[in-house]
Parts: sequence; C-alpha cells; structure tokens
Amino acid sequence: MPYLINLVIEGIVTFLGVWWWLILPLFLYPPAAVLYRWWISWEVWYKEQEWMMLEITPPGEIPKPFMAMQDVFQALWGPVYDGANWREMWCEGELDKGPNWMSFEVVSIAGEVHFYARILKVWQKVIEAIIHTHYPEAEIIEAEDYVKNIPQDIPNETFDIRGEDYKLMREDFYPIKTYKFFEIKPEEIDPEKKLDPFSSLMEAMVKLKQGEQFWFQFVFVPITNSDIPWYDKAKEKVEELVKRPKKGKSKTIAGETVRTLFTEHVPFEQEKKEEPIIPPEMRLTPGERDIVQGIEEKMAQQGFNSYIRGLYIYERDAYVPAHSKLSRAYFSHFSTQNLNTIMFLGKTRTKIHYLFRKRRLRARKQSLLKKYINRFPPSYPARQGVGNMILTAEELATLFHFPMKAMELPPGVPRIPAKKGGPPPGIPGE
Repeated sequence: MPYLINLVIEGIVTFLGVWWWLILPLFLYPPAAVLYRWWISWEVWYKEQEWMMLEITPPGEIPKPFMAMQDVFQALWGPVYDGANWREMWCEGELDKGPNWMSFEVVSIAGEVHFYARILKVWQKVIEAIIHTHYPEAEIIEAEDYVKNIPQDIPNETFDIRGEDYKLMREDFYPIKTYKFFEIKPEEIDPEKKLDPFSSLMEAMVKLKQGEQFWFQFVFVPITNSDIPWYDKAKEKVEELVKRPKKGKSKTIAGETVRTLFTEHVPFEQEKKEEPIIPPEMRLTPGERDIVQGIEEKMAQQGFNSYIRGLYIYERDAYVPAHSKLSRAYFSHFSTQNLNTIMFLGKTRTKIHYLFRKRRLRARKQSLLKKYINRFPPSYPARQGVGNMILTAEELATLFHFPMKAMELPPGVPRIPAKKGGPPPGIPGE
C-alpha cells in the first residue's frame, strides 16, 4: 500500500513538473479577470468620461411636484438606458448594470440650499429638454462642482465629516411608502392638507450655520430585468404569497388525498360536501394583500439601479449632532413595517468599534468622501453590491423632487418667484 501511494505521488509530481504551465493559468484566471475589469473600467473607461454639473433653480410654483418629477425620471429611462455587451465590457471597459448613471443632489451650504444634477456631458441637451418640458420656468445653468470647495484631505485639524450610505431593509421588490400616501384625497379640497416630507427636509437644511454643509446624493441608472433580475424575484414572491397551500395536514382515504383542518373532526363525506372552494388570493390576510398589491405596482414600472448617500461636513467648532442625522429623519417618513424601509448601511457609517478605531475611522471617512466626490457605488470597485437598491420613478420622485410652492419655502431655498415673459408687443426691434 505505501508503495502505491508513493507511486501516485511521484506520478502527480511528474505530471505537474511537465504541464504546470498549462494548469497554472486556470487558477490565476479568476483573480486576473477581476483585476483586469477593475483596471479597464475604473482606470481607463471611467476616466475617459466627461462629466458636468447642472444647477437647477426650480419655478416658484409646481402644482403637482411628485407627478412632475416622476415624469422626469420616467422620461430619462428610455434615452439614457444602455446595456453593455461583452465587447463593450471587456474591450472598452464599459461598466455593466447601467454605465450611464446620473446623480440628482440637494445641498445645503451654511443654510443656502442648491439643487444639482451631475451627468455625462453627452446627455446635457436631452436632460435639459426633459426638465424644461415639465418645469418650463426652471433655470438650468452649468456650475462648478461644489465638492471642490472643501479640503480634499478631510478629516483634518479644521474639518471633520459624518455620513453613511443607505440600503433597503428588505428585498428590492418590496416598495417604500410613496407619495400616493401623502397625496390629497379628492374630497379634501384644502391644499394645506397636502403633505410633503421634502418640506421638512428643506426646513432642517436651511438651519445649518456658517461652517456646516449637508450633501444629499441620489445616484441612479436605468436597468432592465436582464441586467438585474429583480422582476423575476418579485414575480416568484407574489406567486408564493397568492398560491400558498392552505394550512392543515393531509391524509389519504380510498386512494384520495384530502386536507383535514385543525378543528373538530368532521366525517370525510360531510367535509367534502361542505368545504367551500376558496380562490388562493382570497386566503390572504389584509396585510398580505397590501404586500402583493405593493409588489405588483412596483413590478409595473421600470427600474433604476440606485444608491443614496448623505454627508455632513463641518468645521469642528460648528458641529451640531442633530444635523448629522438629517437624512435618517427624512427617510423615516417612507418606512412601513410590512413593506420596505430605507436604513443606514452599517459598514459605511462613520462609526467604528473595537480594534484600531481611530485609524479605521479616518480611513472610512476618507473612503466615504472619495465615493461621494466620484459618485461611486458603496460596493466600489464592484458595480453592484450591498447598498445598491432597485427603485422606480415613483419611488425616486417621492424621495427627490422640487418643492410645491416658493412662498411656502423657508428662506435659503432657491426658486424662480415669477414666470418670465417676452417683451410687450409694439416695441420696435432692430
């Protein structure tokens, strides 16, 4: 037996000594492929893209702020969508799962609020046209990226930072509470009854003082079910809920399988005659029906691969603890127990436990700031991972839109107070 073992070992060693050059690439291919994709995507393709910043000053009055913004996002889905094929990904470095992402951002700098859209320059005309279609009086100008106005080595002796990425608590196909919950009912004709959580966010952001900034970033890119199969998973969940078997135990009588309820014993013939035939969907509880309805309504819309990030940047002597939690307070408006909730991503929040806390906290803050500046996903260099979420145009519009009326806004929020018109008739031209 030892002779046979030695013979086998010698044979393996001899084989590897001759054919190692053929076997080694098989083990090196997976890590090499990852490194190659990282290099060609982020170091080559991404750096070739020309990005620009648009500052948007909304009109003084928007009768339907949620619907208008939903139409903007929905209109952006078609022209911006671009699914990368094999050649584009491996030869040109184009990122998969949606390469043409854009970022809509609301920023407070010492209480002055600004609305921005950070986009690829090739989409400038398309995006401006879509926004002007829904907001004819809005002003859109090219602006300098505000992230350049702070030291890039934060945290330092003067400035510090707090922030985090966000995630959905449940699977992507569960919706959050959308604006339809806050919409005024037909019988309620008083506009003052209309609720808009975004107004509470504006009120909080204008309270920032000199030395404080709050940056709120909503990054999204159109995707299809073939890019990320969220629709298939949603369909499976609905079928699981609607077509689940009735609770009970089964027994076989005369070759037939029947179901016996956990109630008083009933003879088989009587049970067979009296038990009503109930459609599967009627067996759902009210809460389960709400879940099925919410999932199906989300399935009916196109999806966006999204991620959300909030940063509170402050001079050390201007720190206000409550201001670092503005985004968490805002997201609490859209949470439901039976559907979905937006919550912070623990591995990116600026809080560290256990070993090497100061060193790790500094590294995390620098990483968070870098990802914000470059609009990178939380899972960078991976394009998809924890922190990415599938949101629809309705959900995005619920989270980010322009306020309804300028007169209701607190000081510090930009707006165009009146419509712009042409010159009066009769004035001679050149």
